Amino acid sequence: MEKKHLSDIEIAQAAEIRHINTIAAKLNLNEDHLEHYGKYKAKLPLSLLNEEKIKESNLILVSAMTPTPAGEGKTTTSIGLTEGMNKIGKKTVAVLREPSLGPVFGIKGGAAGGGYSQVIPMEDINLHFTGDFSAIEKANNLLSALIDNNIQSKTNNLNIDPRTIVWKRVMDMNDRSLRQITIGLGGTANGVPREDGFNITPASEVMAILCMAESFTDLKERLGNIFIGYTFDKQPVFAKDLKAENAMAILLKDAIKPNMVQTLEGNPAIIHGGPFANIAQGTNTVIATKMGLSLADYVVTEAGFGADLGAEKFLNIKCVSAGLKPKAVVIVATIRALRHHGGAKSEEYNTPSVERVEKGFANLSKHIENIQKFGISPVVAINAFPSDTQEEIELIQEKCQGYKVKAVVANGWAEGGAGMTNLAEAVVDAANADDNEFKPLYDWKKPIQEKIETIAKKIYGADSVDFSKKATLQMKRMEKLGFDQMPICMAKTQKSLSDNESLHGRPEGFEVSVREFEFAAGAGFIIPILGQMMRMPGLPAVPASEGMSIDDDGVISGLS
Repeated sequence: MEKKHLSDIEIAQAAEIRHINTIAAKLNLNEDHLEHYGKYKAKLPLSLLNEEKIKESNLILVSAMTPTPAGEGKTTTSIGLTEGMNKIGKKTVAVLREPSLGPVFGIKGGAAGGGYSQVIPMEDINLHFTGDFSAIEKANNLLSALIDNNIQSKTNNLNIDPRTIVWKRVMDMNDRSLRQITIGLGGTANGVPREDGFNITPASEVMAILCMAESFTDLKERLGNIFIGYTFDKQPVFAKDLKAENAMAILLKDAIKPNMVQTLEGNPAIIHGGPFANIAQGTNTVIATKMGLSLADYVVTEAGFGADLGAEKFLNIKCVSAGLKPKAVVIVATIRALRHHGGAKSEEYNTPSVERVEKGFANLSKHIENIQKFGISPVVAINAFPSDTQEEIELIQEKCQGYKVKAVVANGWAEGGAGMTNLAEAVVDAANADDNEFKPLYDWKKPIQEKIETIAKKIYGADSVDFSKKATLQMKRMEKLGFDQMPICMAKTQKSLSDNESLHGRPEGFEVSVREFEFAAGAGFIIPILGQMMRMPGLPAVPASEGMSIDDDGVISGLS
């Protein structure tokens, strides 16, 4: 079949899809190890985790330069790299996040890779998959129901002040009208009226907790540590005060187990968890990563948006918490994004311009420098597009050489694993390099303000950080609650290295403003809110859903 003229979904539907038992056999697993969800999906039991093998295996992180709105292809590159690694004889598994229905039906469409670098069954993965997101919603909203029930109760009341409740309900859809709502209307039988709101499911702390937990015991402890609000006596209230943690964990009893599917070329892929990287940690579960490391010699994983967001959080939060040491980092770049950061407008992204690429390289260079600050020399993957010119490619490669970094053209979208073997060889070389030794950027025990300033100045390139009066007061409250020794999970725009989405390239001389704080005591991190970040997105003027259809045979089009 002609590769260039098929859509992502046509490629996925035309692929040879193998029974999940065949895929499991590549990891030395048999059907007794699997919990089947039909022919092509399965959950992996936690008993397969092997701490000794985890220490021996190689963890590869895929990140990116600051993206354009459509993204630069981290998932496509991650899947293609997995195909390429297996082609050169390296036992490799991709470990990725589950897509959220909000972006699927909103602006981005599907999130299962693209072209000849996809995971399948693509429709299942992009839609309800194995029900993990639904379980997270139910666990989150159970806690909401318990809070309002306790406020209503006359005999079992914790004296919660409704005005202080920070816990929100969630649903996995972009629905701006639910950001701020009033509940409990209609008389005394319907509860106590108060303000509330919805977050999108990937922004739920339950999602973050599921992604940080390493066992059922750890999961329950983290769920119990969720901060709800204060009593009228100004005492903190946690989920464990409502005895909520066991019931919430019961709802997550299957969701905690990683999901296994396959790539187009029949290699194993583990997909589990799905937090956003601009408002949460932006990477798959710790358990899924460790599962991959337990079953394969190499794990290729990704972290959302640019390296200033997903990679920074992956390295400073997830790796430190779970004791993981990545051996290599891939930074995905596109010439389209370099033109964007060099001043091109959206309609000019596909117009060749060496001048704009040279100017836009400033953004990529900052991400290279940032990864090097963690003790790792990255590999740059130039995700290929038809509008790329050889002159532009050679310019990027030459400039990367100035940072002692190899830049390799990645043709995974058009060619699958065959177009990724050069990148695979470069990544294996980087993973085996003697000079790569991961180290976090900051010590969790440092003061909150110092940790924030470290990220803002060293990663974003800011001159200073301004804390609002509200943020300053909240910092004092967090210190009083004993939350000050947690890591920092910045909530920031993905469109710029700064907190101002209009500043492209490599901004300089700017100040970062911390408007307020949220804290995820159960997940174990503090969340400074920079700028006008939204935890419940809205749909665009023309949502992706308008271009989707399903026929009488159940064949879907327009999902990706």
